[in-house]
Amino acid sequence: MPRDPYEVLGVARSATTEQVREAHRKLAKKFHPDLNKTPEAAAKFKEIQEAYDLLSDAQKRAQFDQHGHAGPSMGGGPGGGFGGFGGGGTWGNVDPSTFQEIFGDFMGGGGRRGGARRGPSAGGDLESEITVDFMTAAVGGVRHVSVNDGHETLSLDVRIPAGIETGGTLRVRGKGSPGGGGGPAGDLVLHITVAPHPWFRREGLDILVDVPISIAECALGTTVQVPLLEGTASLRVPPGTGSGKRLRLKGKGVQAKAGAGDLYAVIRVEAPKSMSEEDRAALERMKSNEGDPRADAPWNAR
Repeated sequence: MPRDPYEVLGVARSATTEQVREAHRKLAKKFHPDLNKTPEAAAKFKEIQEAYDLLSDAQKRAQFDQHGHAGPSMGGGPGGGFGGFGGGGTWGNVDPSTFQEIFGDFMGGGGRRGGARRGPSAGGDLESEITVDFMTAAVGGVRHVSVNDGHETLSLDVRIPAGIETGGTLRVRGKGSPGGGGGPAGDLVLHITVAPHPWFRREGLDILVDVPISIAECALGTTVQVPLLEGTASLRVPPGTGSGKRLRLKGKGVQAKAGAGDLYAVIRVEAPKSMSEEDRAALERMKSNEGDPRADAPWNAR
């Protein structure tokens, strides 16, 4: 039984007409026998065209969605349904721009395929997703990448610019699909996901790190060592600094072409896990001397 045409084109059943057309355009260029010399290219190319011919015809697509492969044979337009073209598809539903893009370099006069190419054609882009560790994304570096294009594995070192974030892309020129007739290769497009860090967080170019202090340090003030992206720094915590307060270390965040971020130490006041009777008594005296800290809260107006 023929494969599911949605599976062949790699699109969801809810795909729009434009998404179907774009998927077909990429796959047809990739597996055209004049560009792809692998043994299975011709059969794959035929399967791709038959899938597109079905899904680009609204009536045949609706019948397929309802009845499966038996559907298009009930009525449908020309071609006899998915898998029923014999020679490799009618191309009746392909718009002229798509046809020209795929076959322009392989067509002779009179609309028939000629023996000579008109000229070189550029190869298509190859896309892949990679995960980059937090520190490399923040400060930059080189990461080894392996990408499989369906035929072979491409291995290369890619320079990661400082400051890249999840959702960003990197384009490596000339590392995509090969061009036709001596034309240039396409590009490798990498879609970036940044892995989380054990203690750092990012807000744009700024870095945040939680810094625990004790109740006594909160009341009296202290100096703490704060981790940076590279090295550490001493930070003065003023007396009375509450939990959640951000203390800034200017220019110690991400250093990117777009600018330099800051590092923020986010203060977290930690209650003691155990106390002596003397410490408890001291805190009780402090509590009675301070009064109610919520007395002036706007929601506590009397």
